[in-house]
Amino acid sequence: MQTRFKQVLAALTLSVFSGLALSAEHIVEMKNAGADGAMVFEPGFVKAEPGDTVKFVLVDQAHNSTSVAVPEGASGWQGGINEEITVTLDEEGVYVYKCTPHAALNMAGVIQVGEATNYDAAKAAVEELSAAAATNKDRLTKYFANVQQ
Repeated sequence: MQTRFKQVLAALTLSVFSGLALSAEHIVEMKNAGADGAMVFEPGFVKAEPGDTVKFVLVDQAHNSTSVAVPEGASGWQGGINEEITVTLDEEGVYVYKCTPHAALNMAGVIQVGEATNYDAAKAAVEELSAAAATNKDRLTKYFANVQQ
């Protein structure tokens, strides 16, 4: 009986650790200037899988990352100014986020996790952010164009 218990315990431990090993960490830099212009997240689009994490890394001061649209059942996030934040993406769908102080410059990004289960809601969020932006109006739309339905 104890041998069977040890086998089950070993199998459970292996499955937990193998799941963790398959998760990826994606790095998104918060920058004053980058390949897509002023006030950007790089990369602006990330394709991830459920269980992956995204770490928002502060390259330049006065930025944050805060969610604008997330899939149903997912937790949103709100990083503080000058705060690096790591977000675990457990739910499939499209996540749209912005830098609060630079939203008018369309400093925003898109993450797709698995299937785009909330495509229409995410697209509406992208359109709203882009319409409110004073500059870089097409930047977020270009990132969103990478989302696969």
